[in-house]
Amino acid sequence: MKLPNYIALLAGALVMGGNLHSAVAADLSQTEERFVYCTVCHGSNLKGNEDTGAPRLSHLPEWYLLNQLNAFRHGWRGVHMQDEGGIEMRPMAEALSEDELKKVLAFVGSKASDIPKATFSADLAHGKQLFAACAACHGASAQGNQALNAPPLAGSSDWYLKRQLMHFKQGLRGDDGADMNGNTMRASAALLADEQAVDDVVAYIQSLN
Repeated sequence: MKLPNYIALLAGALVMGGNLHSAVAADLSQTEERFVYCTVCHGSNLKGNEDTGAPRLSHLPEWYLLNQLNAFRHGWRGVHMQDEGGIEMRPMAEALSEDELKKVLAFVGSKASDIPKATFSADLAHGKQLFAACAACHGASAQGNQALNAPPLAGSSDWYLKRQLMHFKQGLRGDDGADMNGNTMRASAALLADEQAVDDVVAYIQSLN
């Protein structure tokens, strides 16, 4: 597990014996049962599901997941009537207590899934040119940059990246004045001339996988 408290519990179990080990196992089991509903939309091992529009989560760092859950909880995301996936996700995030928020992050961090395959092709050379602007925040390999609150893009499904870039362009996401990161992304997406440009840059990001 990613969270230090789980690591400490596991280490303590080795020192103190079976009782604590059983307590840790029970806690992890309860966490698994509590948040298994995430897989209904996000797929087994949180690999993503194009049919439900739910992204792959298993590769995302904890800090970014926390940022996005808070964006839903604060009403910065999932408020536009045309953002159907966001509207479904917002009440899920709003229902989490602070303790549950930590546990759901641990649950996501415990999962692993295969890197998704490309679902469409486009002009990679043009996409590489367009991605030069994205690399300033997201890194040359689309690995992400926590200092800039820029998530990793490599490892994400191409259909989901395209959908979110189109949402930024159309004002379905990043429109709240308090959402500084979303505002930045909306301005960046606006620089992509059309849907073909979106396809090209997303296809290039997919090639980095």
